[in-house]
Amino acid sequence: SEREKQEQIEVQKEKQRELILQLKTQLDDLETFAYQEGSYDSLPQSVVMERQRMIINELIKKLDMDLSEDIATLSPEELRQRVDAAIAQIVNPARVKEQLVEQLKTQIRDLEMFISFIQDEVGSSGNAEDGHCECAGRKDGSGSSKPNPRPSGNRVSPEDARKMRETGLHLMRRVLAVLQIFAVSQFGCAAGQVPRSLWQKDQANRDYSPLIRKLELAVERVRQLAVRHQREDHAVGSLDLQDIPLGGRDELTLAVRKELTIALRDLMAHGLYASSQGMSLVLAPIACLIPAFTASPQAMHPWELFVKYYNAKNGQAFVESPARKLSQSFALPVMGGAAVTPKQSLLTAIHTVLAEHDPFKRSADSELKALVCLALNEQRLVSWVNLICKSGALVQSHYQPWSYMANTGFEGALNLLSRLSNLKFHLPVDLAVRQLKNIKDAF
Repeated sequence: SEREKQEQIEVQKEKQRELILQLKTQLDDLETFAYQEGSYDSLPQSVVMERQRMIINELIKKLDMDLSEDIATLSPEELRQRVDAAIAQIVNPARVKEQLVEQLKTQIRDLEMFISFIQDEVGSSGNAEDGHCECAGRKDGSGSSKPNPRPSGNRVSPEDARKMRETGLHLMRRVLAVLQIFAVSQFGCAAGQVPRSLWQKDQANRDYSPLIRKLELAVERVRQLAVRHQREDHAVGSLDLQDIPLGGRDELTLAVRKELTIALRDLMAHGLYASSQGMSLVLAPIACLIPAFTASPQAMHPWELFVKYYNAKNGQAFVESPARKLSQSFALPVMGGAAVTPKQSLLTAIHTVLAEHDPFKRSADSELKALVCLALNEQRLVSWVNLICKSGALVQSHYQPWSYMANTGFEGALNLLSRLSNLKFHLPVDLAVRQLKNIKDAF
């Protein structure tokens, strides 16, 4: 009957499905065996399809595509349209931002041209007020020249020039304020703000505990050597500097220069970077969009931090003042009997190191070692480093928010360095340039 025929057909279809599944399984097993034996170069088809399925699923999640319907019911064209729409949701905002940036640049160029125009008008009015004008000489028959003054209609009175300047500045401030608000609302950045993504690249370097441990070991070793030298009455200061073996390379000097200074340098360099050059006021509202602000910050040597402090405090003018020069010439107290402050002694020490090492092009490491030796000799290492730590402008401008300096104020390191404050040192300061100076003196 018809029903029996239908049942037989269903049975045949079921057997065919089982046979197809069995053949697929055998084919997969055969491909896997051949691949494992090395006689088949490509991956088995089942593995390839599984990886392709994983990639497609990840793309669907990333593109936020709605494929709740059965894919089999969609035509290839409909699938293509859905993929294009999902990609457009990601790409179009980036293109819009690029167009906005171009528009901002165009407006900035227009502002700069307007400012230049105002400056030119003010300059021309100033020349007219002083009685100067550019005249073209024209000779008559007698050989004398007659000036051809500029038409009076182009001259601007000082009052009009002042009003134009005030109007232009007011307009520029308003436009900059609008640009600032626009940049903050659209791009989430403000003037001079460094994107936080810059600091996310150095996650592995944020742990400063090994640096603290390294400094602690160096301080302890220097302290033990200094105490032993004092007990044995063989301090470096009891010898003439020229008689020190190997140019002052005794065990204590090596420990200070090779271990203590290096450990202090590494800890001060934690999160230290060279701040980028400032930009004009016009470009400030879109600072986060400028390519220079998206590059990785450059590393900075701690010695440069001392030099910046020296320059910020006008160290050269202080050291080379006539009063100090005259006092030094007659071996008189420089400060008129008053106590020398840590700031004054630090500026003098930095000046001394720069004067001795810069002519011979010594490295920043050599200059920092000389400064540390000088600080230990004067028992001012803690106070000098503390001056740098308490300089808010330097810390904010050159230290990342997660740095040891910004987080702790360098308190732990200062406590470690204070263990050396009561010890007396007589370390050579010019060790890196002594031989070069001797060669120079010989010739």
